[in-house]
Amino acid sequence: MQSMSPLDLPLSHIWQPAGVESRRLLVVLHGLGDSASGFLWLQEELGFESLNLLLLNAPDPYYTGYSWYDIDNPQPGIERSREILTRIFDETRREGYASDHTFLLGFSQGCLMTLEFGSRYAAALAGYVGISGYVRSPEAILNEMNPLVNNGAWLVTHGLDDELLPVHLTRAQIQKLNAAG
Repeated sequence: MQSMSPLDLPLSHIWQPAGVESRRLLVVLHGLGDSASGFLWLQEELGFESLNLLLLNAPDPYYTGYSWYDIDNPQPGIERSREILTRIFDETRREGYASDHTFLLGFSQGCLMTLEFGSRYAAALAGYVGISGYVRSPEAILNEMNPLVNNGAWLVTHGLDDELLPVHLTRAQIQKLNAAG
């Protein structure tokens, strides 16, 4: 189910309202070359009637989908996307979706953005889920992490047979973050 978004956001997006009146929110960030439409199945699959979903399109066109950052020169795009996500999360808070009732989920490039943005955002979210991604610099995250976020609920998963993003690299990065608290 989709409807008009109650939010005025700087990115195109799909709003999937909860089946019942709710101020709980899941924000979903897709992977490279995908779009918000790639996650239309998620709300039904999760089966949480009291969860609104906000499916975001990344800011940059990439073939038939979108990208959060340029693969060859990622840092400027990552920083720009973090700023855009800050504006979006500030807007969701203004509209009554409290941070402690908001979750962030990202896949691949969206996972990187979940880790990069989520670790630095001014407010701790209810939870963070990263699927099959990585971080650019665990050291930078550790140096810039919001201390409130450090106590948050984080889940980072990764497939074992991912040829583009080998699991051993992500595992080492996440172990480094875990070891630092």
